Amino acid sequence: MNTAPAPRAAPTRDPAWLSRVFWIGAALVMLWPLGVATEFRPWVLFEPRNLRVSAQFLGSFLPPARDGEFLALVARETWRTVAIATAGMALAMLIAVPLTLAATRVLSLSALSGRMARGPWVVRQAVRWLLIVLRSVPELVWALVFVRVVGLGPTAGVLAIALTYGGMLGKVYGEILESGEPHATQTLLRNGASRLQAFCYGLLPTNAAELTSYTVYRWECAIRSSVVLGFVGAGGLGQQLDNSMKMFNGGEVATMLLVFMALVALADRVSAGLRKALG
Repeated sequence: MNTAPAPRAAPTRDPAWLSRVFWIGAALVMLWPLGVATEFRPWVLFEPRNLRVSAQFLGSFLPPARDGEFLALVARETWRTVAIATAGMALAMLIAVPLTLAATRVLSLSALSGRMARGPWVVRQAVRWLLIVLRSVPELVWALVFVRVVGLGPTAGVLAIALTYGGMLGKVYGEILESGEPHATQTLLRNGASRLQAFCYGLLPTNAAELTSYTVYRWECAIRSSVVLGFVGAGGLGQQLDNSMKMFNGGEVATMLLVFMALVALADRVSAGLRKALG
């Protein structure tokens, strides 16, 4: 007569607790010098004087400004902020797409034999370095440069976003395309299709959802960046926010922050809708 083995008792503690404690401790040890280097002292926030100043600052936000003339101004500057971000992203894509096509290995005809020819390899490396240069310079620095060149206003913000985000989009677009399934693209190239045809009919359909999702995410980031760029004279909601903060008008700041959060929420909804439509 066969008897079934008795069920094993569940462990009373996590069997991997020792390794978890070790890695948590190792992480804290490595982070400690970074905290010292940055003079990170969060307990300073809870000192009575700092708590009092913080409470006064946050208290000035209430109630938010609701004056009709001010709301009309906010609406105009909000539209300008969206326009700066959208125009900057459009120019960034004009920069990124050609550079991506030049830097993506899977679209190389010479790479079909297994090793890319020297000329295309040099071009690919030069394009990759150009993308590194573009995204290495923060958009705030580009904005400071263009404010001196073209003067105060949205043009400086558009150009700053275009250059920095062109580098970011080109890098990530290339990584997305190279991580996808290359079989259809290589088949098209071997049968005489051009690189553009292989991209449009091979790579793009299989990666459209991911490319679209990342592009909309970057558009959302561009909206945030355009607000920050306003602090250096690039126009939009950020410039008005800077003016209100300098005047210590917390109600106006609160209203603009609420509008800004609504913009980010709208971008999130657009991204979700596009992913659903392409998925």
